[in-house]
Amino acid sequence: MLALKSINEIKPSGLGDQVARALAEAILEGEFKGGDQLLEMELQAHFGISRSPLREAFRELEKQGLVVIVPRKGTYVKRITRKDIEEHFPVRAELEGLAARLAASHINQTALDVMGDLLEKMRDAVRSGDTKTYYSNHLLFHETFINLAGNELLLGLLKNLRMQSLWHRFSYQYYQEDLRKAFEVHGEILDLFRASPPVPEAVGRKVAEHIHVALERFLTYLDDYEQG
Repeated sequence: MLALKSINEIKPSGLGDQVARALAEAILEGEFKGGDQLLEMELQAHFGISRSPLREAFRELEKQGLVVIVPRKGTYVKRITRKDIEEHFPVRAELEGLAARLAASHINQTALDVMGDLLEKMRDAVRSGDTKTYYSNHLLFHETFINLAGNELLLGLLKNLRMQSLWHRFSYQYYQEDLRKAFEVHGEILDLFRASPPVPEAVGRKVAEHIHVALERFLTYLDDYEQG
């Protein structure tokens, strides 16, 4: 039996978007693996919905890079390739670095407090080895300053890129990033935002470097994984 959220947990308005979020969560949690087909009849019965909002959800997931829709065949969870990762991380590094530079001009105490609280939760997750909790708070940490960039186009692009970044990580169940080192970098990012005044170029450079390093570590892991 699927562990997806039931229709009772989904609001009537924006039904397609709500179903897309539930399916995206299931994909990121590994309930659906790369190559799995999302069966329309099964999902319609699970959610108690018609074909129209389900197909709307599929189209949204396709935009997010989580599924592939094959005409006359069906919708499949996307398989992540090395090429996907090599193309994704550099683009995200530049765009997120830009977001950090823009955010440095709009940073406020409320955002700094939120990022500080999230950093503490990340620290606790590192100590307990709780990868899922770490990445949940890591996502919110980055979203806090990204949302201050004030550029709607940039926000939309990064939303999908960051979703795919999580998918890349969780597609490889045995991938273990060095959370301690990653946590330390986020402390440095927060310190740069806390500077009075923050230097946009310094913050942007640090964020971009952090993502480029993540790419190098990921590719090293993939090399070992494929050879093993």
